[in-house]
Order: sequence, then structure tokens, then C-alpha cells
Amino acid sequence: MNLRKLILTENACYKAGKTIVPKGIMVHSTGANNPYLKRYIGPDDELLGKNPYSNHWNQERPDGRQVCPHAFIGKLADGSIATYQTLPWNHRGWHAGGSANDTHIGLEICEDNLTDASYFNAVYKEAIELCVYLCRLYNLTEKNIIGHYEGYQRGLASNHGDPKHWFSLHGKSMDACRADVKKLLIEGDKSATEEKKKYYRVQIGAYTIKANAEAQLARAKKAGFTDAFIKTE
Repeated sequence: MNLRKLILTENACYKAGKTIVPKGIMVHSTGANNPYLKRYIGPDDELLGKNPYSNHWNQERPDGRQVCPHAFIGKLADGSIATYQTLPWNHRGWHAGGSANDTHIGLEICEDNLTDASYFNAVYKEAIELCVYLCRLYNLTEKNIIGHYEGYQRGLASNHGDPKHWFSLHGKSMDACRADVKKLLIEGDKSATEEKKKYYRVQIGAYTIKANAEAQLARAKKAGFTDAFIKTE
């Protein structure tokens, strides 16, 4: 995950200063054919690129609307993929159009023309990794992740169909998203467990006759203790 930060401090949402205890993650897609992050995030940090129209969302009410998610995923000026955090994770965002604003972190994935599989796969992977990061940060599971359309179905969000319309074109769904997040969470737990294992070395015997010590050393090495050695005291 290529995670960066540019908080939209000029947005009225940020200025409202309300906080939440994150209980879930809501995945959105922008609904516009523009994969570049500079469309939504500014000013240019020398990676985003300059927005010639200055219509990014780091202003009071972008396009006259009350909108502001916690993060965007899309292209930098050089075409590489990045995630930008645009609100503190525990800030109350304006992304759901409903009560999910009080409980969910909002993630926006920048759409393109919806047909580029390589771009989709790259931003999808980035989104999965961000969800895993947030799950670990706030003790969430894959069950706490929903799409905007699922939020609407549950009465938590406005009537939008994202990101289902885009995911389905590339053989993905929110169920697949949750499964991929779960897989990475489990793999991470296994790795953490293995790293925590402790190993205890056992010294076997002390000898007054060097030949006996050398014989024991040979037996130890034959048994696989290749770092065994004789220490003279």
C-alpha cells in the first residue's frame, strides 16, 4: 500500500471538527471517468500534479456540495497508484449521505472508464490493503466492511450503486472484497505468531576430557545443531 496524507483542512467537513469511533469501513467509487487523484485532492504536493481547474475538494464546499471521505485511491501524476488520507480516521466524514457517517470510515476509489483491467486490479489491491490496515488499527473484521450500495440497503446511506457496478465488470464483488481482506488478516496473524516464537538453547554437559567434549559436539552437529561449539572455561 502506498499510503500518503493530505488532510482537506479547507473543507467544511474538516472544519466541523466532529469525531467518531470507527465501527466499519464503507467502500465507494467516484462515478466519474477520471482516475487522477489531483481531481479530488489539492494543492499539488509535487506527486499529485496540478489541477488546472482548481476544482479539488480541499475547499469549503466543493462543487457546492457537502462531501468529504477519509481517503481516496487513484493515480498520481506519473500514473502510479496511491492512497491519500484526506481526513483523520476518527473524524466524522461526509461520504454516506446517512447515519453511516457516524460510524464508518469512507474510502473513495477513483473510477476510470471502467474497462481497464490493469487499473482496476491495482486500485482494488490498494483498497484491500487499506481495509486490512484500518481493520488492524480499529480492531475490525472483514464483516465490518460494506459498499455504499449495501449501506443504502441497510438504511445507512443514500441511494447509490457504487462500487457494485464497477466491481462486477471485473469479476469482483463486496463479498470477494471481504474474503480478500479476511485472507490477508489471517495471513498477517500467522506471521505475527511465528515472529513471536521464542527459542531456548540448551547446553548439554561439561567435560574435563577434551575428547569427550569433541565427541558430544560431533553428535550435536550430526543431529542438526550446526551452530554448536566448544567453550573452554
